[in-house]
Amino acid sequence: MKKDSTSWFSPALNKEMPIVKYGHSGFVLLLVPTAAADYLEYERFQLIDALAPLIDSGKVTVYSIDSINNESWLNNKMEGAHKAIRHNQFNQYVFNEVIPFIKTNSGEDTPIITCGASFGALHSMNLFLKRPDLINGVIAMSGVYNLSDYTKGYYDEQVYFNSPMHYLPNLNDHTILEQIRKSNHIFVLTGSGAYEDPEASKAFAGVLYNKGITYKLDVWDGQWKHDWPTWRNMLPFYIANFF
Repeated sequence: MKKDSTSWFSPALNKEMPIVKYGHSGFVLLLVPTAAADYLEYERFQLIDALAPLIDSGKVTVYSIDSINNESWLNNKMEGAHKAIRHNQFNQYVFNEVIPFIKTNSGEDTPIITCGASFGALHSMNLFLKRPDLINGVIAMSGVYNLSDYTKGYYDEQVYFNSPMHYLPNLNDHTILEQIRKSNHIFVLTGSGAYEDPEASKAFAGVLYNKGITYKLDVWDGQWKHDWPTWRNMLPFYIANFF
């Protein structure tokens, strides 16, 4: 498997940010880490190995970036308003730095699908919904789409605007909605085993339905826990069968 790593000093985040690329052709899958993990998390937990046949065949190129959750919502020493500011800086990093980097390296017209598990599912969904002009779809695994579940009681306008369960029901911008509706690749996936919250996925799917957005909700049974074996099975299955 072809693997390339690089980094640059991010103007949005004011720090060096690494990125890794696996593969050589195909649509782009942009991985957003779980919790406070880094850009190599999906490799360490063997999800990249699980995707290897699809990467090597040229079906998909995978990019993975660092999270900054430990500098925002998961940092108990920060004030809520500062966490929200940092979250928005992360969004701008993805939109203004990562996406142009991907387009330069993988082609201007190559589709980009965001993807993440757990907290990464919320981020990947949020990034897609905010900029469907840049991002073509999303694979969200084992997510909870209400950001206030992570904010320890803090709530302000910026929590609202980064919480898909809050803002999507009220999104009435016709241009943005039509861009979202054009996607044939909106996947809300979850297990039903330990530490999973399938009701959160079902509730968010209901929001998508009410907005006239086509999606695929798939709730796997109780043997599939909120853990890496689930995601190592789930993601290759969807890429192999729906792309």
